Amino acid sequence: MLRRLLLRWFVDAAAVYAAIELIPGIVAGEGWGIVFGVALILGLMNALIAPLLRFLTCPLIILSLGLFTLVINAIMLRLTASIATAVGLDFIVQDWIAAFLGALVISIVSVVLSVVLGVDRKRRRR
Repeated sequence: MLRRLLLRWFVDAAAVYAAIELIPGIVAGEGWGIVFGVALILGLMNALIAPLLRFLTCPLIILSLGLFTLVINAIMLRLTASIATAVGLDFIVQDWIAAFLGALVISIVSVVLSVVLGVDRKRRRR
């Protein structure tokens, strides 16, 4: 279980790093410590707050055939940036478009790396 948790954290960190590199409106300080810190905050946000938002916006998600999930992911990224700044991590998401594109990049990279590395493979077999 600890191995899967650490692997998930690594995947999230790689996805956040890809968003920092690819999206001009997402800026972070130097060093992997910031990336791993932001990945930890994002993981906690996705575990604690995102399910509530998905439940509350379920009709919109169904109406948009799931595309509204990207809006929720962008909200989570903006909220993560606010919390990261509050705890002293140099991570900034400049505007809504950067948050949306960053959420898209993070989602794609996370799915690809999860499949390649076999994260959550046991859960998919059930």
